[in-house]
Amino acid sequence: MVCPRCISSVEQILKDSALQTHYVRLGEIELTRDPGKKKLEQFSAALNKNGFELLDDRKMQLIEKIKNLLIGKVQQGNVEGHFSVSKFLGKKIFRDYSSLSKLFSEVEGITIEQFFILQKIEKVKEWLMYNELSLNQIAFNLGYSSTQHLSNQFKKLTGMTPTQFKKLGAPHRKAIDAIRT
Repeated sequence: MVCPRCISSVEQILKDSALQTHYVRLGEIELTRDPGKKKLEQFSAALNKNGFELLDDRKMQLIEKIKNLLIGKVQQGNVEGHFSVSKFLGKKIFRDYSSLSKLFSEVEGITIEQFFILQKIEKVKEWLMYNELSLNQIAFNLGYSSTQHLSNQFKKLTGMTPTQFKKLGAPHRKAIDAIRT
């Protein structure tokens, strides 16, 4: 789950499956009681039918937590100028960053930092489409040292400048959960 609509969809699936929860958050569900193997398999099938996946593997849960934390940070649009992905995740997850980084890279095929940059570039695309912020404001909000740094990274990853993208429009945007190199 990577957005509020995802949470709503999963809550409906839980309701349809007659499963009671303590909470439903991005990437997490806590059930009030053990549903049993059969009920859990039915719930998993309903999730899959709706484009979701039940992650009961601890490593996959950890990776999803990393993704959700970084997606949330970017979506808030307040990445500090000297933001450190490793310090941020260290404070939130309480694990050694090098082991998190190694696991993430093995499973996802990209580094945590690359994932974070890809998320930021998608946020740039969103803001460019809405035309509410200047490129300078976007760069500041996402922690870039300058507009030039943002523009260079944008062009490197998309093959076009922010201005060229703005002219082309929405067909070049990606869903948050589909962002990969």
